[in-house]
Amino acid sequence: MRKIIGIILLIIICWGIILALYKIPFGIPKTKVGEYYIDKGREETGAANVVTSVVLNYRGFDTLGEVTVLFIAAIGLGAALATLKKKEKRKIEPSSLILRTGCRFLFPLILLFGAYIFIHGHLTPGGGFQGGAIIASAFILVYLGCRGRRISEVSSKTTESLGGLIFVIIGLVGLAVGGHYFLSNFLPKGELNTLFSAGIIPIIYIAIGFKVGSELAGVIDNLMEES
Repeated sequence: MRKIIGIILLIIICWGIILALYKIPFGIPKTKVGEYYIDKGREETGAANVVTSVVLNYRGFDTLGEVTVLFIAAIGLGAALATLKKKEKRKIEPSSLILRTGCRFLFPLILLFGAYIFIHGHLTPGGGFQGGAIIASAFILVYLGCRGRRISEVSSKTTESLGGLIFVIIGLVGLAVGGHYFLSNFLPKGELNTLFSAGIIPIIYIAIGFKVGSELAGVIDNLMEES
């Protein structure tokens, strides 16, 4: 019986795929939305990176939701680990000389690279999420190479809160000043392909970079503490 049901479902799926391919000629987009973004994105947002213009302008409210999901996930992990019984402190074995040296040398360079990624997100591939993840990887290196060191929980929470607050405030100001929608690009767009361009987009990406980096670093800190 299960085999018969599986065969029937497979036939239905194959039939749906065949109909979809038959009705949609290759090379012709399903809708004109993507074509509009490509043609009008740079002109309307001032961002050279079309993906950035979509993420932080056309669907900026959705991006705020993604950041909120990450924030809730970090809170949930902290709450779950808080319920566990704390283990007795044990002596931390030092890491190797190579790892300790690499930690001290590479940590500021990784932070600089992460900052570069989210500051230039409106010009090149990258952005707040990618830059924040790179920054969090620097703290992984610290925990592995410079054992015993931890980030300041107060500084991490403060940075995380300020990043989210800046995002929301800019969105509300855009709604009030622009009068069109939340996260309306109310600042001058500047000259295309320059650092000071794209209006509010670079500011939001910087806020997201710090917020995502601090959240992921906090998650790593909680996991390393339990391990």
